[in-house]
Amino acid sequence: MTFVQMLAQARRRNDSLVCVGLDPEPAKFPAHLGGDPDAVFAFCRAIVDATADLACAFKPQIAHFAALGAECALQRLVAHIHEAHPGMPVILDAKRGDVGSTAGHYASEAFDRYGADAVTVNPYLGRDSLQPFLDRADKGVVILCRTSNPGARDLQDLDVGGRTLYQHVAETVAREWNANGNCALVVGATWPAELADVRARVGDLPLLVPGVGAQGGDVEAVVRNGCTSDGTGLMVSSSRAILYAGDGEDFAAAARAAATTLRDDINRHRTPRP
Repeated sequence: MTFVQMLAQARRRNDSLVCVGLDPEPAKFPAHLGGDPDAVFAFCRAIVDATADLACAFKPQIAHFAALGAECALQRLVAHIHEAHPGMPVILDAKRGDVGSTAGHYASEAFDRYGADAVTVNPYLGRDSLQPFLDRADKGVVILCRTSNPGARDLQDLDVGGRTLYQHVAETVAREWNANGNCALVVGATWPAELADVRARVGDLPLLVPGVGAQGGDVEAVVRNGCTSDGTGLMVSSSRAILYAGDGEDFAAAARAAATTLRDDINRHRTPRP
C-alpha cells in the first residue's frame, strides 16, 4: 500500500485530518518517567497508543531523537506504530535535501532504516536532490513550500519572474515532480492567505500544515483555505499542544483529550464531510 493510500484510509477510518507530531523533550516529560532509561520510547509509545484512533498520521521529528542519541528509540517507535496500529502512516520530519549519492543515502535512511512511509524534504537544491525520494513511488515525499516560521518570508516570498519562490515550488511540484503521485507540500497554518494560494495552484495535492496549537495557527482558517472540495487534502499537524497537554501520570489521557478536541474542531469546519 502506498503512503497516499494509507493516508486516505486512515483519514476515513478515524474521521480525522490530525497529524500528531512526536517531538520528545525529556525536560517536559512527567516526573514518573524521570528514572526510566527508555523514557523517550515509553513516552512516545504512550502518546501513540492514546491517539492512534484520532489521527490520520504520526510525524516524529528526527532531530528530537538524534540530539538525545535516541535513534534506536525512533526505529522501535516506527516499528511499534506499524505493528500495533497497522495502516497508520508515519511521516519522518527530517527536511532532507542534498546532492548525488548523499540524497540516496538520506532516502534509504528514512525509508529503509527507520521504516517511514513518508519524509519531509527541502527543494532548495533542485529536483536531482529529491529524485531518490521521488523514485520511491510507494513512499510519500513532503516538500517544504511555505513554512510556518516568521523567517519564511526571507526567501520564500522572493520574486522569481512574476511569482514568489513558494508559488514556483508549489507549481513545479504539482506539474513536474509528482509523476508518481507521491508528493505533498508543507504550508504553515500561520499563513492562511498563502495556504489558499497554494491550494488554488496545486489542486488536490495533499498539504501538511504545521503551526496550529502552540504556534497559534487558526483551525477554521486552515480548513477554509486549505481543504479540497471534498473536505479533505490536509494533514493538520500539532505537536506540543498534544504531547504536553498534561504533565502527570495521566499525560496520555490528557494528550488524547487534546487530540480529540483538535479533531472535532477541524471537523466542525469541514464541508462536506466524506
